[in-house]
Amino acid sequence: MKAEAVIYTSKTGFTEQYAKKLGEKLGLPVCALADASKKYRNGATVIYLGWVFANTVKGYKKATRRYKLAAVCAVGLSDTGTMEAEIRKANTIPQKLPLFTLQGGLKRSQLRGINKLLIKILEKGLTAQKARSEQDERMLSLIRKDGSYVSDENLSSVIEWYGQSK
Repeated sequence: MKAEAVIYTSKTGFTEQYAKKLGEKLGLPVCALADASKKYRNGATVIYLGWVFANTVKGYKKATRRYKLAAVCAVGLSDTGTMEAEIRKANTIPQKLPLFTLQGGLKRSQLRGINKLLIKILEKGLTAQKARSEQDERMLSLIRKDGSYVSDENLSSVIEWYGQSK
């Protein structure tokens, strides 16, 4: 399905970075959801990227009310390509709508309130585990040192899907 734009909501900049990379790769304009109503008509077909908080894709519901979504990209702390079932269920994303999960990153210094508290709780829980999976180890490492996992490689499945859907 041909999209008119890449629309995103970002908290600490990782989702915005992915949106810009994706827009560049697909030759599509990129716009924050907060500004999109000034540039794109209601019902425009877009690819939506939102940051994940407790399996909820921020801005998804608003984006679905305004635009026809060609695909959704959920950017969070988990490994790229994981947590799709949980995110689909938590957001009631229809099975027919392509969903891609992308690992973003963490900037603890930019977190406030509940976001900061939940990261502390997650770190404490992971630290307390006697046996951690590889994914748990990567998550703990990310939480402890901050960092970015934004990469072109993580977008490869989205780019491949878009090439096949036109």
